[in-house]
Amino acid sequence: MNLGLNGKVALVMASSRGLGQAMAVSLAREGVNVAVTGRNAAGLQKSVELIEAAGGKALALSWDLSDLTVIDSMVSQVEKQLGPIDILINNTGGPPPTPAAGQDPALWQKSFNDMILSLIAITDRVLPGMRQRKWGRIITSTTSGAISPIKNLAISNTLRAALLAWSKTLSAEVAQDGVTVNIIMPGRVATDRLRELDEARAKRENLSYEAVVQLSLQQIPMRRYGDPQEYGDTAAFLASQNASFITGSVIRVDGGQIPAV
Repeated sequence: MNLGLNGKVALVMASSRGLGQAMAVSLAREGVNVAVTGRNAAGLQKSVELIEAAGGKALALSWDLSDLTVIDSMVSQVEKQLGPIDILINNTGGPPPTPAAGQDPALWQKSFNDMILSLIAITDRVLPGMRQRKWGRIITSTTSGAISPIKNLAISNTLRAALLAWSKTLSAEVAQDGVTVNIIMPGRVATDRLRELDEARAKRENLSYEAVVQLSLQQIPMRRYGDPQEYGDTAAFLASQNASFITGSVIRVDGGQIPAV
């Protein structure tokens, strides 16, 4: 299937590993030139290599999302070296596992700045150009905990739920300008982050890592973890011309796991 993306430019946040990297590579396979961001130099270099191997042009940016003052300069670099941004993939790392009660307000504030305010500010920076050109894609990667809260991930559950309301609200505001705004939501996809969470649960509940995995698989109708590239390919489809009538939606990539309707 030709997704109609050849020559487009994408900015993929937090893409030095995991789901961000997978989304960047899937876009590159469709002929998209991709700017990847992160704080791990080795991870960024790996993303660049994967994008170039897939046939895309890559730009790596060392970018700390907690610093809102660099947004304009970073986006300007992408525009100068790759061109105007057609596709924005909003993605961030996750906060530490915590219960809901008793957390330091400073941790809530930092997580809000890193995971919510930064993405909103980046979107506001690239959106005017998309509206002017009458074409754009805003895709925000969240978590299944936003609609079905995950135990001991209270900060992630709470803050990423806010992104659903923001995305839905924004989608109606820009729909007539040819800009779509959607959420992509992973279930248990086999990334380093998921392994870290499974290991933390194993330690917390005095179980083996293997036992935790088996317990998790029992909650997934497909009885397996997802492949990161399955997630990446879903993002590429949402970015495509083929998905031009999909906006304001939440697309689950979860093997049927999420119990909410």
